[in-house]
Amino acid sequence: MDAPMLDGNAVAGLLQEVFAVEMTTAIGTCNTCGDRGGRSAPLFRGAGVVMRCPHCDSVLVVISKEDTRVWIGFVGVRTLQVTVR
Repeated sequence: MDAPMLDGNAVAGLLQEVFAVEMTTAIGTCNTCGDRGGRSAPLFRGAGVVMRCPHCDSVLVVISKEDTRVWIGFVGVRTLQVTVR
């Protein structure tokens, strides 16, 4: 069975709980191909959340949540650009 696929914006609420910046405007750069399309990254949900590069399909971010803890692995993100105020 294939995992349900969503848009990368679907994880914004979870990231907003952890980071004190607006994550829907964050721009991630893929470590594999250099693509800068974080918000349009396909998101796959299963036991956790996996975001993949929309260009080369490499894993960008892996997120798991349990009660009051969140584990985030930026395994394939070279840089993450966020706006601070």
